[in-house]
Amino acid sequence: MKKIRIGIVGAGVGGLAAAIALRRAGQDVIVFEQAKQFMRVGADINLTPNAVRAIDGLGVGAAVRESAARPTHRISRTWDSGEETSRLPMGDEAERKYGAPQLTIHRADLLAALAQAVPVEDVRFAARATAITQDAAAVHLRFADGREETVDALVGADGIHSAVRTAVFGAESPRFTGVVAFRAVVPAGRLAGVPNLGAFTKWWGPTPESQIVTFPLNRGRDIFVFATTAQASWTEESWTTPGDVQELRRVYAGFHPDARALLEGCDEVMKTALYERDPLPAWVQGRVALLGDACHPMMPFMAQGAGMAIEDGVVLGRQFEGVPADGIPAALARYQALRLERASQIQVGSRGNNWLRAGGNADWVYGYDAWSV
Repeated sequence: MKKIRIGIVGAGVGGLAAAIALRRAGQDVIVFEQAKQFMRVGADINLTPNAVRAIDGLGVGAAVRESAARPTHRISRTWDSGEETSRLPMGDEAERKYGAPQLTIHRADLLAALAQAVPVEDVRFAARATAITQDAAAVHLRFADGREETVDALVGADGIHSAVRTAVFGAESPRFTGVVAFRAVVPAGRLAGVPNLGAFTKWWGPTPESQIVTFPLNRGRDIFVFATTAQASWTEESWTTPGDVQELRRVYAGFHPDARALLEGCDEVMKTALYERDPLPAWVQGRVALLGDACHPMMPFMAQGAGMAIEDGVVLGRQFEGVPADGIPAALARYQALRLERASQIQVGSRGNNWLRAGGNADWVYGYDAWSV
């Protein structure tokens, strides 16, 4: 059977996961990335068991574990009193229950692990798509440098400002949520006496927009701090924009001493505005499909953004096992049917920011298996 040539726009987490899964399905894959090379930028990522199980199936789990940390628990605490409102065992218990642990890792380390499984000749860097059209037989791409490519099917994994989504579904703009995020990395040795450094801990603030999340990185040598608050005056979306450490401490001055101690350990911080879109009614049109933030960008409150993109990639790849060229539209339709409802539910749930605040059942999120659904 002749291989299907599938193009993927975007070499991020979801795009690379899809590339690996589609290659495993026996298809020919080419990835188009607008950056000139992979760069060490972006936030740190919480991979819950559903995402880790998907990664393990892609064959890159061992590489991810080389630099990742393995949180012992998922803990909820109240911002002012410090009261624990839920404590969910992770680590060995999550592996026993869900088939994989929770892992926390820098985005660049995750990308490096995924990139190792994609042949370098299958990635085209400095390839910014400027025009995308399709007909009954193929999808045609034109790039900023004048290059042109034709593929049998195309996957838009190019993020919240997706050029593929715009080309297929029309132009629209993401909505600023009125929430900003601070992030910092602190050496664990600087936080002696702060409890639960080995756990994923969420400090629930006085409003739905206010929280502090911490978890270990680099096998526990560092602690990642991610804090959000309402602030309509800041709309800068870049993940590399410096923030003000004194502002960070001032915003959360009323939080419990354990939380404030984490912020006292920060000597530099990044700040970004958070944007979102409403769930799309469709991700597929003809020979083109969307994946990850291109179709379901979400708030970080359920820590599922990267996980949903990885799940998308795995499920998409499975739909192309043994598929002939004339089966492309049906394969993409199956992918949408399997993924749209779950991702949209988590997208809406992330906006509400109430999941696991007082305990509850995490099985519907963590127990999902992208390899068998």
